[in-house]
Amino acid sequence: MKAAQITWPQSSFIGFDKIWKELDEQITQGVTQSSAFPRHNIVKIDEENFRIELALAGYCREDLTVELEGETLVVKGSKDDQDVSYLHKGISYKSFSRSFRLNNSVVIKQADFVDGLLVIELMSKIPEEKKPQLIEIGSGL
Repeated sequence: MKAAQITWPQSSFIGFDKIWKELDEQITQGVTQSSAFPRHNIVKIDEENFRIELALAGYCREDLTVELEGETLVVKGSKDDQDVSYLHKGISYKSFSRSFRLNNSVVIKQADFVDGLLVIELMSKIPEEKKPQLIEIGSGL
C-alpha cells in the first residue's frame, strides 16, 4: 500500500522543516509497518506528566531494555524459549523494538516492570527560557 503524500500548512511555521520531514516519515512507516506488538497505552496524567504502559506478559525484567537515543525512547525485548516444547503456543515471546519520539522538553522520571506491565513515567519539563514571555515593544530604532 502506498502512503499518501501530506502537504503540511508550512506558511505559518518557521524552522520546523525537520519536524515536517519526521511527520511524513512516521506516517509513511505507519502505513507500511504494523506496530501492534507489544500492545501499549499512552496515558496523560496531567498537563506535565505522562505514562507509557507496555503489556509484556511472560517477559522478565532481564529480557527488556529501555534506552533514550537522542529524542527517541526505544524499548526492546527478546526472550529465548527455544528449549520449551509447546503443545499450543498462544502467547508471543518474539523479539521486538518499539520507538517513541519525545519532545525535547520531555524527561524520563522512571521505568518499572510489575506484573507483566512495563510502565515508563515521563514529565514535560519546559525550561524557564522556553516558557511564554512578554516582549516589550520599543518606541523606535
